[in-house]
Amino acid sequence: MIRVLLVDDHTLFRSGISALLASQDDIEVVGEAGEGSEALKLVQTLQPDIMLLDLNMPGLSGLEVLKLTLEDNPQQAVIMLTLSEESDDLLRALQFGAKGYLLKNSDVDYLVNALRLVVQGGTAIHPDMTSCLVAGLRQLKKEEVEEKEHLTPREKEVLQLVATGQSNKEIARSLDIGESTVKFHIQSILRKLNLSSRVQAAVYASQHKTF
Repeated sequence: MIRVLLVDDHTLFRSGISALLASQDDIEVVGEAGEGSEALKLVQTLQPDIMLLDLNMPGLSGLEVLKLTLEDNPQQAVIMLTLSEESDDLLRALQFGAKGYLLKNSDVDYLVNALRLVVQGGTAIHPDMTSCLVAGLRQLKKEEVEEKEHLTPREKEVLQLVATGQSNKEIARSLDIGESTVKFHIQSILRKLNLSSRVQAAVYASQHKTF
């Protein structure tokens, strides 16, 4: 059985989806929540196979619930079920770790098959959102290029040496600058590239073939 936790602030919508899923032999709705804090409690106690999560709710938003849920349990499968066709919402949900992004106008067969796909390890994106996903990824790529171009020549040198695995002391010696200056440049690089560690910076430089 695919055990589903249904999270939506509209009672009638939850009731309708619950009834539709109950008609499937391999799906069971094990719990329902009308707001985010309740959902966070239920996902811990019920440990469903999938959380089917609305995006726009009062209190904690769906994205906040998604982020908090996966911080506690990165293996939890979450599918967003929403009215939003905004590419920003789609990209943020995927970046936060959602395994699916479905629209509320999905037909029953598509919804059911999406649940089965995600349980098997796949990802389900509503067909109407494909063009939004492509456009969003192109924009992210453009922003990455712009951020990279904003690095100063010295920062690019530092990033190159970080990518080779050199320590701050070794970089300082290589560039004939102070170690505190190296730290300053690395902090600036991380901020400009929206990264959180020098390891991520090294991976970024390698993946994007910066040099």
